[in-house]
Amino acid sequence: MNSEGSERVQHTAQDTAGRFAGSGRTDAATEAFVTHRNLLFTVAYEMLGSAADAEDVLQETWLRWAGVDLGEVRDQRAYLVRITTRQALTRLRTLGRRKESYVGSWLPEPLLTAPDVAEDVELADSVSMAMLLVLETLTPTERAVFVLREVFDLGYDEIAEAVEKSPAAVRQIAHRARAHVAARRPRGVVSPSETRHALDAFQRAVDTGDLQGLLDILAPDVVLLGDGGGIKQAVLRPVVGADKVARLLAAGLGRVAGAATLRSAQVNGHPALIFHLDGELDTVVAVRIDDGLVTGLYAVRNPEKLSHMHRETALRR
Repeated sequence: MNSEGSERVQHTAQDTAGRFAGSGRTDAATEAFVTHRNLLFTVAYEMLGSAADAEDVLQETWLRWAGVDLGEVRDQRAYLVRITTRQALTRLRTLGRRKESYVGSWLPEPLLTAPDVAEDVELADSVSMAMLLVLETLTPTERAVFVLREVFDLGYDEIAEAVEKSPAAVRQIAHRARAHVAARRPRGVVSPSETRHALDAFQRAVDTGDLQGLLDILAPDVVLLGDGGGIKQAVLRPVVGADKVARLLAAGLGRVAGAATLRSAQVNGHPALIFHLDGELDTVVAVRIDDGLVTGLYAVRNPEKLSHMHRETALRR
C-alpha cells in the first residue's frame, strides 16, 4: 500500500481506537492489523484489481476487526483474511455492475512495485495485468477461492469460512477455477535477461518512433488494450496484430514528439513504460513478454487509476 493509503487506514484505526481508550485491547488489535496490513491489501487488490477499492476494503476490515473479542480468535491472520475476503466479495459484486457501463476496455489499476515483488515469481505472476484480466473472467466466489488457495495457500477449511461455503463445495470451486485460469493464463515464466532485452528493444523503438524496430519486437499476435475511462482518449477495443499496433504507436508518438518522455519501471511486478506529457504523468503501459517478444500491452490513461504510480506499493503473501 502506498503511504497515502496506509495513512488513511492508520487514521481510521486511530479514530476507532479512541473509542476503546484505556482498555489496552485496541492496541493489540491495531498491532495485529498493522502486522498483516500489506497481506490484507494484496488479498483485496487481487480480488478487485483496484487499489482504491482495496484501501476502502481495508478500512471496512479494520472497523469490523476493532469490535472483535481477541480472546475468541485462534488465528488472527486467518480471521483478518476472512473479514477482508467477505468485504472484498461484497465490493466485487458492486464493481461488476459498475464495469458494465465503463467506457471502453477496463484495465486493473497499475501499481508501482518494489523489486522484491518481481523476485517472488508466484506473487508477481498473480498481480500481473495479464493475470488480473484472467481473474476478471471468474465469478466473484471463484476468484476469491482461486486467490486464497493458489496465491496465499490457505486451507480449504479456512477458505470455506471466508466465502461461507462448505469445504467440499470450495474444493469443487477451486478445481473449476484452476481449469478456467489454466486455459487462459500467461504462457510461462520469462528469464530476467530475456525480459530486459525485449523491454530495452521495445523502449528504444518507442522512444525513437522506429516503426521497423516496433515490428521486430512485437509478436505477430500482440494485443494492445487501452483504458481512458471516458476521461482520456484511448482505444475503445483491443487492437490485434503487430502491424496495427506498431502503426498506432508510431502515429501516437509522432503527435506528441518533443513533449513526451518515458522511463521504464516495475509495475505489478513486471516491466512497464511510464509516459509523461509536458511533465505530467500521462500513461502507464504494462508490457507482457513471451519468448523474447512483446505479446501484450496494457495502456492505462484514466487519471483516476494513476494515483498509485507516485510511490511504491508494498505487496505481500
